[in-house]
Amino acid sequence: MEFEKTKLEGAYLVRQTKRVDARGFFARVWCTEEFRKHGLNPTILQINTGLSHAAGTLRGMHFQEAPHAEAKFIRCTRGAIFDVIVDLRPGSPTRGQWVGFELSADNGTMLYAPEGFAHGYQTLCADTEMEYTTSAMYAGASARGVRFDDPAFGIVWPLPISVISDADRGWPDWQPGAADARK
Repeated sequence: MEFEKTKLEGAYLVRQTKRVDARGFFARVWCTEEFRKHGLNPTILQINTGLSHAAGTLRGMHFQEAPHAEAKFIRCTRGAIFDVIVDLRPGSPTRGQWVGFELSADNGTMLYAPEGFAHGYQTLCADTEMEYTTSAMYAGASARGVRFDDPAFGIVWPLPISVISDADRGWPDWQPGAADARK
């Protein structure tokens, strides 16, 4: 596995190191020791998957507040997504900044987001499936979000939005210093 720092403090792109032969390839997508070695939270308490039928589907921007804050490790298992994380951590030098990366079944690139980051993604093709692990169990009372089009972040999505839930469209604008991303 290859770990590459992103411009957001504590977030990493992780690439598979593929062993290729006549059968295809074999690669590791998780290694607790590698995560520890890079100072990342290796705890996995839940694994989630999502399938989106239409290209342009947007899900996000979600996070859980303390004490249920979760690190996420995201990968695309079919199709392709534009995966976005936003640093919402008070005191972080990269607070309020976002990064986005194409994760696909073909490129095998994965993304690690530490606790305190909002996460969302847009599908780049039809019938896209993604999977992510979390370091905390889902806690509905701690579930929060920020809007995908909040001007505070200026996220640039690659496609017009074809499908989005009312809940994701209705998250409040982020106001640093206020109660971040009210439910």
